[in-house]
This record gives sequence, structure tokens and C-alpha cells, in this order.
Amino acid sequence: MGSFFRIEGSRLIRECRNEILWIEPWGANSLRVRGTKRAEMEQQQDWALLPKPGGDAAEISISDDGRSAEIRNGKITAKIFSNGKVTYYNSEGRLLLEEYVRSRDNLKEFVSALCINPREYSPIPGTNDFRLTVRFEANDDEKLFGMGQYQQPYLDLKGCTLELAHRNSQASVPFLLSNRGYGFLWNNTAVGKVTFGKNVTEWYAGSVQQMDYWITAGDTPAEIEEAYARATGTVPMMPDYAMGFWQCKLRYQTQEELLEVAREYKRRGLPISVIVIDFFHWTKQCDYKFDPEYWPDPEGMVRELKEMGIELMVSIWPTIDKTSENFGEMHEKGYLVRFDRGNSIVMDWMGNTMFFDATHPGAREHLWKIIKNNYYDKGIKIFWLDEAEPEYSEYEFDNYRYHIGTALQVSNIYPLMYAKTFFDGMKAAGQENIINLIRCAWAGSQRYGALVWSGDIHSSFRALRNQLRAGLNMAIAGIPWWTTDIGGFHSGDIRDPAFHELIIRWFQYGAFCPVFRLHGDREPHTPPMGTSGGGIFGSGAPNEVWSYGEKAFEIFKKYMFIRERIRPYIKEIMREAHEKGTPPMRPLFYDFPHDPAAWDIDDQYMFGPDILVAPILYEGQRSRKVYLPEGAEWKCTIDGRMYSGGQWIECDAPIENIPLFLRNGNGADLPIA
Repeated sequence: MGSFFRIEGSRLIRECRNEILWIEPWGANSLRVRGTKRAEMEQQQDWALLPKPGGDAAEISISDDGRSAEIRNGKITAKIFSNGKVTYYNSEGRLLLEEYVRSRDNLKEFVSALCINPREYSPIPGTNDFRLTVRFEANDDEKLFGMGQYQQPYLDLKGCTLELAHRNSQASVPFLLSNRGYGFLWNNTAVGKVTFGKNVTEWYAGSVQQMDYWITAGDTPAEIEEAYARATGTVPMMPDYAMGFWQCKLRYQTQEELLEVAREYKRRGLPISVIVIDFFHWTKQCDYKFDPEYWPDPEGMVRELKEMGIELMVSIWPTIDKTSENFGEMHEKGYLVRFDRGNSIVMDWMGNTMFFDATHPGAREHLWKIIKNNYYDKGIKIFWLDEAEPEYSEYEFDNYRYHIGTALQVSNIYPLMYAKTFFDGMKAAGQENIINLIRCAWAGSQRYGALVWSGDIHSSFRALRNQLRAGLNMAIAGIPWWTTDIGGFHSGDIRDPAFHELIIRWFQYGAFCPVFRLHGDREPHTPPMGTSGGGIFGSGAPNEVWSYGEKAFEIFKKYMFIRERIRPYIKEIMREAHEKGTPPMRPLFYDFPHDPAAWDIDDQYMFGPDILVAPILYEGQRSRKVYLPEGAEWKCTIDGRMYSGGQWIECDAPIENIPLFLRNGNGADLPIA
């Protein structure tokens, strides 16, 4: 019997039982793995990955009997056996990851009557697509991190099942980092799920033409993360203004209201960098322009804000109202998301709307031309890209169809393409250091200036705890720019002392997030101001830092000025994010991988290399246990004491303070206390 293997350039190919399998180098210490049971491999789409780096070389060998082969690229080696099983090793020969196979192979260690294949392609009748399942062996000692943003209390994802799909407050970014020394990207835009089970790890995609994943090996989390950033791109350099304080509420109803808030910040001598105009400032969804009744002079508004040193961010939705002035042309040109059955309305909140199809190049260019004319050319250089999942009234993924494929095949790429729409337009206009706030992301979104926030979350300590873990897993998933609505979005009552405590603790945490942004739909609501255009929707209660009483205001002010004082430090960690992909906020194990305890801590994090943050996450809590990683000395900013690393301590946390520790006492360079 001849060999199933052959070598083409730097690519190892196996063809057996109608499956084509490719393994090839894709960046240092990394491999891209593709497989299909179609007649040939699709090579046009790299999805999350940047084009293959030049100069990649690999050592490839096929055994003398033709029953096995291996490919080595730097620190990673893949071995393939006769039954198709692929196993990955690091440079020391230590096992990293192995496919799950139970087959009747004459290699003794694989003998099993179960006949379970590692890669299962189940044909979908009447199509060229498959339902794809890829299985890997589980390891009891493994810890897994990343995968994006899920509303749950877990940092270590071992034992979890995750939907590979986007929803409001859920962003599927399918890259994981293992404590065994590898990173893994499921390079597939299809809706599916992954189970990190005790007995098996199983990736599933509901409608694909081929398997596609990328794997890298590294000696530290930082090395793995940097390899992933090289493969998928890094964020731009964050503009200086974005490192300060952002003021937002639901919603400023008029131009004069917004300007008066900005003026009050200046009268009080408070630092503010960005102020936000939220939704329904427009005449109609998809008209993409200010309602002149409530926003009569956008250019003058932008000019006055810039004179105060404040950037204006404006909310944009991808919802296209069927009665808007732009609907007819966009519909006729095929620029809207289609559907296979039922009514042609995909969202019916505040109007009957469809979504613009961000996967269509013509639709992206068309939308940007409108935005440029009505906003960008008026001086607005930062946008809030809401509804980016997109948020369907019903998440019927089998019903929607995009320019590049069905929703089951490609919908996870929508937020990346939505961000790209604005990034490409702004870049073509000559702008550098582009940043836009967006409610969802996929792998690679970071290279298009995506600042992700965690969606319409509840105002509660439970939600705060979930956001802490979500933000850290987003960081590991390669999305370094991330933020929350400080105080949560839903149900915060500005008259409630219990909410005052929550928003104080959230504000303290927010000061040490990549972006420091106050937002929320506060109670009690204010009524609409009119019956059409920008007047048809009301607003929430005031949400400025002086809206919660004098005690809260003094605490807010303290942390606003702390944030200002450490902006040179923030600039350096943002430069590292831009240059290397280093996440500004990250779990303790990122900086202390050789401390076993650091891998188990899920309620503390590092903000850059020198600030350890231990947020207060429970109502009424006035002290907490803090773990100080070994390998450093730690200065408490509350009492000024120095502590040796490698120990737990009890730290006081009065309402005025969040526990912070400076690595090796870097107090002179970090004026926090």
C-alpha cells in the first residue's frame, strides 16, 4: 500500500478516505490545519488570519513505511498517524494536544471497537456543506482561558460549553490559551458550539465547507499571545484622548443638554476626554443624520467641545427602517441582510427594520459615504457601533443570509466587517490611531480599531463579577480594548443608596480598565420630547458623576484624577498592545506564569505590568483576601505597607478605596495613593 502523505513546498498533505488534510507553518512556532471532504480545498478565505507570512519553513518527514508523518515549525511539531490522528508536541517533546480517536487500527495504542473519528464531516443534504465535529482528548490538569465574552462567572473555561455565536452581551472570539503551553484558534465563522468536557473537547460547526484551525506553542502566555497577535493583527495605537474619562448616559436628548453637561465638567475642573450622543438623535433609523429640531448645529457643537478638549462620539446602528430615505436604494442594490422565509423584518423595536449587510463590499462603501457626509465631515472622528452582533429579534440563524454566505456559515464575522466598514473609511480619509466603540467582536476585530464593551448588562454586583471574568477572557482572546457600562446598563436607580454603593465599586474598577467609561439606563426615566425623529424616545435619569450625592462624587473625582495621573503609564501599556498584542488588563498568570497559584485567581488582575487590581465585588464588603504573586514585592496603596510575594493577605477596603498593589513598590512612577 502506498503512502497517504505527500509534501508540497512547506505543506504536509494527507489524502485518505475522501478527506484532504493540510498542515503548514503559519508564523513562528505555529501551524495552520485545514481539512475537507470536498473535491478540493478552498484557499480564498483566511478569515481571522492575516495572509501567510513570508519565509516560513518547516521540517517535514514521512516514515519509511508511509504510515506516519510529522511537520515541525520552531517550537511546535505535529505528528499524523495512519488512522488520521494528529498529535501536537512542544520543542521539548512534551505533549500539548492530541485528537480524540477510537478506531480499529493495528497500532496497539489505538485499538477500539468504538470507531470514533477525530474529524467528522456530516453532509448536509442538497448542499456542499458539512456539519463538522472535531474532537480532542481532555486533560484533567488543563486550564483554558479566552474564547471571548460570555455572561458567566468563570475565568477557567474547563468544564464549560460555549455557544459559538453572538448575542447582545455575548461575543464569541474563538481563541483559547492553555496552561499546557499552546494557543488554539478555531478559524471558522460558522455558528456552532464548543465543549471543554472532562472526557473530551469537542468543537462543532453547523454548516461549513472545511475545517480550519491554527495552533501555536510557546513557553509563556505572553509568547503565545504575541504569536496570536502577529497572526491576526494588533490594535492601532490608542489615541491620547481615549485614555481619559468618557461621559455617557441614555441619552442626551438635545444639543444644548449635552453641551451644558460638558461645560459643567469644565466648571468643576474635572478631567473629561469623550462625551457621547447615543441613539435616536436621528430623524429616522438609517437616515444617518442629526434631527435638526434637537441638534441644530452639529459643526458648532463639535467645535465648542474641541475647544474644551473633548471628543464627541456618536451612536450608529446598522438597522435600516423600511420608511427611511436610504432604505429603497440599499434594498434594491442588495445591501441588506436577506432571509429565507417569513416576514422581511428582522428587528421591530422602535420601527420595522432590516440590517445592513456588512459582508457586502458595496454595502460597506455605501454606508460609509453617508456617514462621512453627515457626521465625519462635520468633525466627528469616533463612532459607537451599536447592535453589532447583529441583534435579531429572534436569533434564527438558519433563516438569515449574507452576501458571502448563510448566517449558519458566516454570521460570526459580522461584527468584524462592521468595524472594518468604519476603519477603512476613516483610514482612507487620512485618520490615524482609529478607535470605535462596538458591542461585539470576532477574532481579528482588534486590527480594525474595535473597542468592545460588554453590552446591555444588569446593574448588580453579580453582573460586575461576570464582567471581570468576561473582560479578562476577552483580553486573552486577543481583544485588548475592552470596557463596560460603569454601574451596569439596566435597572440602576440614582435615588437608591444600594445602587450608589454598586456604582462606586464599579467606577473604581472602571478606572483600571482599558477604557474608563460611564454609561447606563438610569431610573427614573424622563419622557419623550416629541412624536417624531429625535423626539420619539425618552431618556434615563442623569448619569454624571455629580448625580449620586456628595460622598459618591468625591470618590468618583478621586479616581478620575488617579486615572489622569497614570496616563503616561497607560500610554505605555497601550503601546505594547499596539506593537505586540499585550493585553493592558490580564489575569495574574500572564505576568507570573511560574507561580501555580496565579493560574487559579479569577477575581484579581494586572493592569499593565506594575498594578495589581483586586476589585470589590460584593455588596457591603469592606475587606477582602488578596493573593500577591511570588517573584515580586508589593506595595499596598491604601496603607503604604510593603509585602513579600507568594502569600495571601487580608486587605482593608473602605468604600473610598479599591485594593491596589504596586509591583516592587513603583510608587514614584505611579502616583496612585
